[in-house]
Amino acid sequence: MSATAAESRVPSDQAGDRYAPAGIESRYRPPRATIDPDRSLSWLRRARPVVLAHKRTLLTALILSFTGLVLQVQIPKLLNDAVTNSLQRATVPLSHYVWLVLVLAVAAGIAAYVARLFLLRTAYAMEFDLRNIIYEHLTRMSFGFYDRVQSGQLISRANSDIRSVQMYLTFAPAILVQCAVALVAFGYMLSINVPLAFVAMSTTPLVYFSSVRMRKSIFPVSWLIQSRLADVATIVDENINGVRVVKSFVAEPREVRTLARAADRLKWAYVQDADIRARFTPTVQNLPQLGLALILLFGGYLVIHGHLQVGAILAFSAYITMLQPPFQLLGMLIMLGQRAKASAGRIYEILDEAPTVLDRPGAIDLASCEGDVSFESVDFDYADGPAILSDFSLHLTPGETVAMVGRTASGKTTVSRLLPRFYDVTGGAVKVDGRDVRDLTLASLREQIGVVLDEPFLFTASIRDNIAYGRPGADIAEVQAAARAAGAEEFILELPHGFDTVVGERGYTLSGGQRQRVAIARTLLVNPPILILDDATSAVDVQVEQGIHEGLRVLMEGRTTLIVAHRLSTIGLADRVVLLDGGRIVADGTHAELLATTPLYVEVLAQVEEAEHQAREEPTRR
Repeated sequence: MSATAAESRVPSDQAGDRYAPAGIESRYRPPRATIDPDRSLSWLRRARPVVLAHKRTLLTALILSFTGLVLQVQIPKLLNDAVTNSLQRATVPLSHYVWLVLVLAVAAGIAAYVARLFLLRTAYAMEFDLRNIIYEHLTRMSFGFYDRVQSGQLISRANSDIRSVQMYLTFAPAILVQCAVALVAFGYMLSINVPLAFVAMSTTPLVYFSSVRMRKSIFPVSWLIQSRLADVATIVDENINGVRVVKSFVAEPREVRTLARAADRLKWAYVQDADIRARFTPTVQNLPQLGLALILLFGGYLVIHGHLQVGAILAFSAYITMLQPPFQLLGMLIMLGQRAKASAGRIYEILDEAPTVLDRPGAIDLASCEGDVSFESVDFDYADGPAILSDFSLHLTPGETVAMVGRTASGKTTVSRLLPRFYDVTGGAVKVDGRDVRDLTLASLREQIGVVLDEPFLFTASIRDNIAYGRPGADIAEVQAAARAAGAEEFILELPHGFDTVVGERGYTLSGGQRQRVAIARTLLVNPPILILDDATSAVDVQVEQGIHEGLRVLMEGRTTLIVAHRLSTIGLADRVVLLDGGRIVADGTHAELLATTPLYVEVLAQVEEAEHQAREEPTRR
């Protein structure tokens, strides 16, 4: 056993401490609050904890906004006094009112600036929290969730839907504050002339009823828009990630047509939304102007008959003009509200779905691991589908290497996914060191198991960062040693910037074999006591594979290793081989024993060899 491997598995009585995660601490604070889980509440009440978590900055913004608007409301009253006292009666110097108006305007401007600043800070803080709430929830979701949910749908809900909810939660209170100033203005109008005040506000009920009808009409269209935005995002995401498949089948025109159809459905929804707003928004926005006409009509009559001063008409006209922006924003508020309601419903669909693989109450940490693995009468199926494993039993002693061989869909990969609890068994038990994996914390269990999948995934980062993904604090010497053991160091050093070379998205700037070697190095650096190789050298040619195997033989010494194998060279790494058929083990022994006693084993190996031969011949035929 290598020194590093030996050091990583200290006996529990010497270690003394509990399991400590290998990951680094985040530099960012977690969300201050989360969405209320009570599904019986309205969407706004469920979002209230997030809003209340930022109540200080939000209230400061609203108070300053209200203060600035109240200051502005004073100006029409001053204009009325200026016309009456300075121009008609000449009892007060006009400069007195000029200076008062200037002071009020400056004070209102400062209050509005600071209110806007605090409001935007609140908006971005809420957006930060909402994004983190969704992302943290997604990190807790089980593999079964990702098997059936499209990534484009998740991306849409984590972006455009969050923005819709954030805008409404932040700006709706600010718009309502502006509408509330109408009450203050109405109070001043009452102080000037009661009948004229009621005439000026007589259009308000019509605005209310028009707003209600607009709200009811626009909600289903808003939901449709958000859903179809997600459809477009899904198509774009799949085409970008599958660009090599699309191009290899010359399917670009078909994919463009698919996107065009989705975009056309989205356009139709937007047109319906625009039609509804075109019908209702002008009514909501322009009804207050009817109040201005009524003021001139009724107010002019009062002035002519000596019941009202001319300055009062000027003041009333200014108040009505001042009230127009809030009524215009009221139409936008209705639109934002319905879109936010639709977006919140789509977000809550994700947040309300609970992960199926969780830490049990009282689950313990696997602080140290000897590497004893057993599958005891395991049954398993994917989402109520056909049985994949049936009464599957297998025992791996510490330090043993076992290869699993079988036809396609015989359950080999499923076995490798059950050990780290990517899925939970539907019957029986999987145990590590005699403990059911369901009684262990997920983080500590997976810390002890290294997995190299048949489809290696690399992040858009440097090769060094990709290899050190499981141990961010690893120094360059450790990274280089892992790369050397995986047979990756030679090609890495030939790259323009060596280990600091940034690979493209999903690592596609590297060949399949290179990606696989980097993925193997990433797992070897973590140095887990249990190792799973899920056909991990499938994309590597025979010469390179031999070099990797030399390193693997050293590193697998003393480490429990489960290999999903196809090639004879990979099977040669194993101490024993098990043959799967129909979801259960039908043969168990050494490679030589199975060749001599099990015809099905010989048949499976022959099929694999023929498939590999055809794969090698395919480029030649092309």
